[in-house]
Amino acid sequence: MRWFPRAVSSFRRGGDEVLPSPNIWYYQKAYEVENRAQDVDGEIWRVLAGCRDWSGEDVLDIGCGDGFHLPMFAATARSVVGIEPHEPLVRDARNRVGGLSNVEVRQGRAQRLPLPDAVFDVVHARTAYFFGPGCEPGLREAERVLRPGGTLMIVDLDVTSEPYGRWMRLDLPRYDPPGVEKFFARQGFDCRKVPTRWLFEDAAAMEAVLKIEFSAPVAAKAVAEVRRLNGVSSAAGEKRVTLPVGYRVHTRTKPTGLVVPSHSVSSADASAGAASSASPRMP
Repeated sequence: MRWFPRAVSSFRRGGDEVLPSPNIWYYQKAYEVENRAQDVDGEIWRVLAGCRDWSGEDVLDIGCGDGFHLPMFAATARSVVGIEPHEPLVRDARNRVGGLSNVEVRQGRAQRLPLPDAVFDVVHARTAYFFGPGCEPGLREAERVLRPGGTLMIVDLDVTSEPYGRWMRLDLPRYDPPGVEKFFARQGFDCRKVPTRWLFEDAAAMEAVLKIEFSAPVAAKAVAEVRRLNGVSSAAGEKRVTLPVGYRVHTRTKPTGLVVPSHSVSSADASAGAASSASPRMP
């Protein structure tokens, strides 16, 4: 979930490059700890299911990483496809879902999905690629592979929330949270803000995760603040630690009748998308 200044500036550069994720690509074990700590009360899943019930439907997860969320969809979906650009994560995702007959993992990029038109009912992306202005090529591709009436669901961090959003703003002073929300609104998305709770087994796990998400100075501030919030001394190691983290869930449904301007996915649009700037991936 961490962004580098280089990644933010690349929103406005052309091309299809895939920027290395600064966390899961290099610290996969710590990121697994983070995945297991996130949203322990299931608030994001509750909101997503309220937006669209994917039971018996075909689901695409863009930027699936090592496949952590794929089994949740597979429990009720007819089929699930995970797309991931980083080959080692593709391999690990395939190993994770090896026993699930309705799941497939493919290597690919959000800007150029290796998939045919109109084959999914749900396209999901969680803290991956779709960060605001610059992600238009991926939006067009997601719309292309959706069936009419299908739903695109994008989960990202609410950078206005406290305290996690404040730490993100320290690392990304040029990031414009209201501007990003306006961008998605112009693209025809509804937005729901979702407060969640992260739960770590101990302070050491919390510290390991925050160190892969923030620069060293910001991570030090964040670790100290979480310890104070939880009443954990530097010597304590066994007490569970909680952290409030806010998210935004952006949803848009593909029209079943007349095509509205923001939902056009003509061949001309797809060609133009290849020359548009590309957002980085954020697992």
